[in-house]
Amino acid sequence: MQLLYADAEGTLYEDPDYEAAGWNGAGGTLRLTGENTVTLPEGADLVLLPGMAPVGWDQGKKKPVKDIKRVQAGDRLYAVAATLPAGYTRTLLPAYRPHGKADMLGLFGYTAVAARDGEFYVAAVQTDETYKWNPLVYNDLTLPKRIKSKKKDLPKNRLVEHLAGCAQEYHCLTAQNIFYERWEAGIPVSPGCNAECLGCISLQPSECCAAPQQRIKFVPTQAEVVELAVPHLEKGVEPIISFGQGCEGEPLLQADLIAAAIREMRQRTDRGTINMNTNAGDTAALEKLCQAGLDAVRVSMLSARPDVYEAYHRPGGFGLDDVRRSLALARRCELNVSVNLLVMPGLTDRKEETEALFELFREGWVDMVQLRNLNIDPYHLFRQLPPGKGEVLGIRKLIESLCSVSGLEVGNYTHPRK
Repeated sequence: MQLLYADAEGTLYEDPDYEAAGWNGAGGTLRLTGENTVTLPEGADLVLLPGMAPVGWDQGKKKPVKDIKRVQAGDRLYAVAATLPAGYTRTLLPAYRPHGKADMLGLFGYTAVAARDGEFYVAAVQTDETYKWNPLVYNDLTLPKRIKSKKKDLPKNRLVEHLAGCAQEYHCLTAQNIFYERWEAGIPVSPGCNAECLGCISLQPSECCAAPQQRIKFVPTQAEVVELAVPHLEKGVEPIISFGQGCEGEPLLQADLIAAAIREMRQRTDRGTINMNTNAGDTAALEKLCQAGLDAVRVSMLSARPDVYEAYHRPGGFGLDDVRRSLALARRCELNVSVNLLVMPGLTDRKEETEALFELFREGWVDMVQLRNLNIDPYHLFRQLPPGKGEVLGIRKLIESLCSVSGLEVGNYTHPRK
């Protein structure tokens, strides 16, 4: 596997002298081989890392090489990474170093990439089926017509206008599913949040990198939610309605609105799955939704250790103990319960982290762990977290261990309730 890099114009080069390398997030640089990579999947993208130089591998000396020779005298080379579609979990980060003082990288899930004879390979494993979230089955020629039709059907519904922007400008797949009338479709409701997660994709401080999505600026009415959700549940293919999208804050802050909307939805149809993606910090609010008829909940967390959890999520008025109480409540209410595990090599696969996770999963509250490649500059993240210690097991071994937990499904996204 050869080192891949780019010049300032974005032209890619496969270096004949150096092999590709990946970073395990804990100080180790590893050679990429056919054993720890897979073919670049459909729907993946290659991205240039601005301000970052590539790090390769010298197989003869069996060590990483930071000073990669120039394609031509004076050329500045840039590291290249891949971003993966849903259904794949990253195992290694790209190996790179800054060209002097570099800005923070944008909020993407950077993955180590290699090349061989013009073909590309990534440090990843497939952990779910990929069809429903393959970008190649989105953004087709019918989307504009579908959006126009939905606007005609619901001309005063502000959510339609908001989701049309998400579907076309951000190419959000859950937004597009509303218009395609299939699978998981997001309905945002909350402009506010009770946490300030480092990797929030809808709101970032001005001195940080730009958020890739714009957060919803209004609270929809119950009628706006219901008139959009019910047709999806009634007519959609394997339909899921999800509250708690990337373009909003914390949906539990709008628990009364959502509870009333769920009750009305269920008065009109019993079809489909009603899901919420949440930080689960407000157990009482979650209980309202359980009583209203919520079917499934997905709780996001970076870590099951309090100090790491608080350093990343920066919760306001709640903590990890509240999250655990919410998971227990969801199990008592017989919801489908998932943990949206934000995966970062060098953190999630540390022995101390895995021990805390397995302690949580052995409580029996969780049906599924959804592995989510954390979108953030890795170096920025590690600077914000408590220093890690202990053995790094590797993401592949972590996944194998999760698959061995009795009753725990491992995947990448919410499935319809059976």
